[in-house]
Amino acid sequence: MSAKVLAIVLAGGEGKRLMPLTTDRAKPAVPFGGMYRMIDFVLSNLANAGYLKIVVLTQYKSHSLDRHITKTWRMSNLLGNYVTPVPAQQRRGPWWFAGSADAIYQSFNLIHDEQPDYVIVFGADHIYRMDPRQMLAEHIASGAGVTVAGIRQPLHLADQFGVIEVGADSRQIRAFREKPTDAVGLPGSPAEVYASMGNYVFSTKLLCEAVETDAADKISKHDMGGSIIPMLVGRGEANVYDFSDNEVPGSTDRDRGYWRDVGTLDSFYDAHMDLISVHPVFNLYNFAWPIYTDQPPWPPAKFVHGRQERVGRAVGSLVSPGSVISGALVENSVVSPKVRVHSWAHVDGSVLMEGVEIGRHAVVRNAILDKFVVVPEGAEIGVDAERDRQRYTVSDNGVVVIGKGTRVEP
Repeated sequence: MSAKVLAIVLAGGEGKRLMPLTTDRAKPAVPFGGMYRMIDFVLSNLANAGYLKIVVLTQYKSHSLDRHITKTWRMSNLLGNYVTPVPAQQRRGPWWFAGSADAIYQSFNLIHDEQPDYVIVFGADHIYRMDPRQMLAEHIASGAGVTVAGIRQPLHLADQFGVIEVGADSRQIRAFREKPTDAVGLPGSPAEVYASMGNYVFSTKLLCEAVETDAADKISKHDMGGSIIPMLVGRGEANVYDFSDNEVPGSTDRDRGYWRDVGTLDSFYDAHMDLISVHPVFNLYNFAWPIYTDQPPWPPAKFVHGRQERVGRAVGSLVSPGSVISGALVENSVVSPKVRVHSWAHVDGSVLMEGVEIGRHAVVRNAILDKFVVVPEGAEIGVDAERDRQRYTVSDNGVVVIGKGTRVEP
């Protein structure tokens, strides 16, 4: 399409519910799937679609996120393409972003510099594949001021989402409500609702007008989903885009329409478990729509020792480059780069981030270990639930989470 498009990625969230993984990093910078950062998924979707003018609005603990973007996401200057992190610039006064709408308001200069016809505003911390070209095409054809991506969810889960209620045409949004207990099902599918994915396509003029109006409202929360979209719904200028209509090249029937908000420790863990089955719910091996990330010069993963019970092996797992499984058993787990699992150790149902070391005879079950955690010889994680709760963070579903650089007590 000949339309000029600017993509804005909102990456300023604190991610409090992901503590301790967000103790010293922004939520979009949290490692995911062994090789990636969360933000790589939205940036890959935009890059695969050919939208290569991208600004990433950052705020909290953004150093590792800024560094990852700067090192990884380099575009051709010759063609005028870029992915650039933009912190709160305080252009409107001595304050930080008050919300996602205020982040765009404080960054109007980015829109004015590019003069796009349309602005894509996507969140930075969801795991999914999507071809945004199809959403933009529907937005242009509809003539709406804003189009909101909606994913179908069971009606009984409506109180867990921002819910989009539509009119009889199933396209124009008539209400946008946060976690309603009395949601109404979709026309033609009364057992389902549309949950907002936090992805929007705006006609540029309307976006600027709406954000400027919101900035003058002293009682507004200055949030895209909580303020801007309800305003435009009230004016009859908002449509929904049905995510189930999105066709991603290379997708399978099993992973088509996959989307996960990994805002809690349990959802983060569950999304990892979605990666590792024989026919995964989310398929990282789709080479027609790749997920891009930084690729340092790590050597291949290595599995050593093969005598009697001292056999290095991984079953039902993802193992990243630079890792060594030495006479140990890894099952149903995601192993990140430069992990060492020593002889007679057993890792099951766990996420091991970069540089984790598991000592001999150690046991790790149903756990998330952040970067450079050391589990010494004979130590046990995920075996004694009460002891784990006394020492570490344990999720509602019993997943043990240990923060970066921790040395586990023997």
